[in-house]
Amino acid sequence: MKLLLSILCLLISTVSFSQNEFSEADARQVVDTFFDGFHEGDTLKMRSVMMPTVLMQTVFTDKEGKSHVKDGDADNLINAIAKRPETDKWDERLLDYIVQIDGNLAHVWTPYEFWFNDEFSHCGANAFTLAKTDDGWKIVHLIDSRRKASCKS
Repeated sequence: MKLLLSILCLLISTVSFSQNEFSEADARQVVDTFFDGFHEGDTLKMRSVMMPTVLMQTVFTDKEGKSHVKDGDADNLINAIAKRPETDKWDERLLDYIVQIDGNLAHVWTPYEFWFNDEFSHCGANAFTLAKTDDGWKIVHLIDSRRKASCKS
């Protein structure tokens, strides 16, 4: 009887533990919520998955071939989305999701193409760092690359 009770307790704890795990689908959903807000112009939706102090950066090569890492400001992005004219269509098309998770930390890599008013603009990749907080999983860092050359479109 004790053996049966022990096995039952183990099974219940395993099931309840697995229900609390953050999955690849959960990580994708955080990124998708961010981009749903981005495309809809819904800055509250974007903010719902961002830490207030999210670090934003862009890496690129200038016309002279020099590499740069440029620090960004989440508030500037949010303000640009909020003030975007309704006639402007910003379409960031995610081509893939590569997700890595370790405990309270996750990384989501998303190659993308960016289209402005249905015209190809540039391509690159986003690297999202997510962390588990008391308010759920949030984006704590977003760095992206941007280039016009060597894109598939």
